[in-house]
Amino acid sequence: MKRIFLQCTLLLFVLQKSFSQAVTTDSYFPNGDKEITLIFDLKQAKDSRVSGLLGKNSDVFLWSGAGTVDNAFEYQPSGQTNFNIPFEAGRMSSLGNDRWSIKLKPRDYFKVPTGKTIKKLGLLLKSGDGKAQTEDFILNLYDDGLYFKIIEPVPNAIFSKNEDILFKFKFSKANANLTFQAITQVSPIVSYQVSGDSAIISLQKTLQFKTIEGINKITISVQLGNESSTSEFSFIIKPQNTVLNLPPNIKDGINYINDNTVTFSFFAPKKNFVHLIGDFNDWQIDSKYLMNQAPDGERYWLTINNLEKGKEYAFQYLIDGIIAVGDPFCEKILDPKFDSEIPSSTYPNLKQYPTKNTFGGTVSVIQTGQTPYNWKINDFKRPTKDKLVIYELLVRDFNNSRRYREVADSIAYFKRLGINALELMPINEFTANNSWGYNPTYYTAPDKAYGTKNDLKYLIDKCHENGIAVILDVVFNHADYEFPYTKAYWNGSQPSVDSPFQNPTAPHLYSVFYDFNHQSSATQSYFDSVLEFWLKEYKVDGYRFDLSKGFTQKKSLTDAQMAAYDENRIKTLKHFYDKVRSFDKDSYLILEHFADNSEEIELANYGFMLWGNQNGTARNLVKGNNNSLSGLNYKYKGWNEPNLVSYLESHDEERIVYDALNNGRNEVKNLGVVLERTKALAALFFAYPGPKMLWQFGEFGYDVNIDFNGRTGIKPQKWEYLKDENRLKLFKVYAELIKLKTTQVAFSSSDFTESSSGVVKQVGLNHSSMNVRIIANLGIGSESTNINFEKTGKWYDYFSGQEINVNEATPIVNLAAGEFHIFTNVNLPTPETNLVPWQGNFTITANEITPNNSKFQIYPNPTTDKITLKLNGEKTQISLEDIWGKALYQIETKEIEPSIDLSGYTSGMYFIRTTQKGKSRTSKVIKN
Repeated sequence: MKRIFLQCTLLLFVLQKSFSQAVTTDSYFPNGDKEITLIFDLKQAKDSRVSGLLGKNSDVFLWSGAGTVDNAFEYQPSGQTNFNIPFEAGRMSSLGNDRWSIKLKPRDYFKVPTGKTIKKLGLLLKSGDGKAQTEDFILNLYDDGLYFKIIEPVPNAIFSKNEDILFKFKFSKANANLTFQAITQVSPIVSYQVSGDSAIISLQKTLQFKTIEGINKITISVQLGNESSTSEFSFIIKPQNTVLNLPPNIKDGINYINDNTVTFSFFAPKKNFVHLIGDFNDWQIDSKYLMNQAPDGERYWLTINNLEKGKEYAFQYLIDGIIAVGDPFCEKILDPKFDSEIPSSTYPNLKQYPTKNTFGGTVSVIQTGQTPYNWKINDFKRPTKDKLVIYELLVRDFNNSRRYREVADSIAYFKRLGINALELMPINEFTANNSWGYNPTYYTAPDKAYGTKNDLKYLIDKCHENGIAVILDVVFNHADYEFPYTKAYWNGSQPSVDSPFQNPTAPHLYSVFYDFNHQSSATQSYFDSVLEFWLKEYKVDGYRFDLSKGFTQKKSLTDAQMAAYDENRIKTLKHFYDKVRSFDKDSYLILEHFADNSEEIELANYGFMLWGNQNGTARNLVKGNNNSLSGLNYKYKGWNEPNLVSYLESHDEERIVYDALNNGRNEVKNLGVVLERTKALAALFFAYPGPKMLWQFGEFGYDVNIDFNGRTGIKPQKWEYLKDENRLKLFKVYAELIKLKTTQVAFSSSDFTESSSGVVKQVGLNHSSMNVRIIANLGIGSESTNINFEKTGKWYDYFSGQEINVNEATPIVNLAAGEFHIFTNVNLPTPETNLVPWQGNFTITANEITPNNSKFQIYPNPTTDKITLKLNGEKTQISLEDIWGKALYQIETKEIEPSIDLSGYTSGMYFIRTTQKGKSRTSKVIKN
């Protein structure tokens, strides 16, 4: 045995996992009545705000408190009042390499009254101005009682069978008596007299203490006079592995050999030994279930027989006698905490968590002789990327039952809307049952909170039967703690440095949970298998990779640094692309990337589709604030292919209608107005070539704040909105736009133009089959503008079916606020009437005469009662006319904001004619 003796007297105090080695002291038993030196290692701090302290050699201060009860900041030093200025008494001394120290006597420093025992210190370091800081640390203090510390070995240290085991102790008082007692009762109680305040004892040679293979638990007691202190300690004696080659054709994970036999293969490099524990051996550590070690030392495998066909068995891998994990490739797990929350209607006859498992944590399930799912559709033809309309959906919030089956029962709804792909937010096992799913734990097990695996297969099969592809949202950037390889390679508060899969800390600022090292061959191999699994076992049609920008090992402190071109990230993503193509040549691969455009160009040209977030632009336009829509144009981004999956809303964005109603300009803060403006925006959105995505319920104007019930909290479905006539019309407009997108080849044409800078937006599509012109006024007042038809002749207004004779290539049109039109030079079937308020009365003119009045506006438009005009203060004749030109109301005024009451008029279209100095302007008004 290599004997390691401590050369210093620094003792680590770790009260919470996240503290790691950030705070140490110069005393084994720091006492509130004695001077102690506090030492901070800022590189071990976890709070992202610590970045502002790294590299400093001055301007670092202690902010602290002392507690005699639960509150660690019960007493604070005099003068420590303003976090934003330096606190001189807490000025730290630099030790170099981002390490800092300070000496203090707690009772004096914190002015704690005599007679009160100081039990803990609350500590953090900050910059003088308080803009950079660590997290809070809690340091426990000792009183004058009897205590001892085991310096060596570390808990759960592993030793060979005949290896000498040395225990090194430190005592708070001298001349104590040690007593050892084995929990296993293999060795009798033995004692050892200590002289002084420390001891080094050979457990086997000095005390003749007997050990057993596997885990050894001992109770250690120290006594001095009438005082005593007791602690339990564990160490492990390594069993002798059997080294054998893996049988042929065995993959990592669970291999069903026949109805009674299973071979387990577990990739676990740098581990000493692995036992299989489970229902089949009564959850006992049994030498018969010590797994064989492959010759390369990286895999452990075992074949077990005599299993009952069709019976479910729970099991775990027990690593080095102490770490129990499930199988990272299993298809079903049991959770001791959250399974009880799953109703039997969602998951009938769910197996109970094994009460005999003393190691805890999630367990995996095997079941031989399962009846394969009988797929109805085996030759599904996926929609082409250019016609792809994706519906992003969270099972939990889509229906009250939160079940795959009920989503499948909504196929008629999806068909009516016209979408041709569902993108399911993460449905593989995640922590707890109430989640967006971005806290994954098992990557090949469907989460039971939504139903059985066959329920999920039924949903996919039903989608395919109806022409709808299914895309899985997968989270490969990070995993939560119960992920087997996170638990297997864990070090106190984070993945260990020897983890083949994960980084101890994320190199970038966006990671949550525990970050993967995507340059690791182990990580890549694991996710290769995961991607293959879902394509083959569940017949999914593709993937959306969450936070693919995080597939980097490059250190960054800002988004710009993280987004900068990263050759290794590109290489990693291309690796996954090529692997998936080897499994399935035409599946969809979508990235949530948002990196530098040079990187996105390369990935798009390689074949990836990439998310294109236009939520901010969309919200501005509906609220009445102008924004360019060029972000929908893949050519504007310099891409060769239309691989931009653009969207106006996603799970991660504020809802357009909510934002407009609550934060829009006064002219648009009306539900009817907002819904009409949303239609206009949608018409432009679907016109741009490339795949599209919409977030669930956006099609009927969902208006629940994203932060309702907490950002990721449960949201109400609001299906009752479809009973509202105006919201139903929005749904139907969406359906018509999607129909054009998915059935008319012109909407995939690469020959297109846009005019996006002004409040009147235009998109032109040219194709041999048909030319299309879309125009929409997203200003807050009426607008006159040219529309570029290019070709004269007959055109057709899609939503009204009105035939329009275009005599000039660029005539002038007048549009009310929120008014939009889709013109085609082929007469298409006309949708249901009255989906938009301006039907059958569209006019164009070559010489529209308008007053010289740049401030002219009409709002709200559409309206339910009155309209207000914004004028320039000159004398103006105002006339309200019906669609036949009959004057219904006339007035002459110099008011800047005159109003006209329309509450007594029937719903429909009217015209406002304004005349100044002999020049007239006519604008449409819609009365709802």
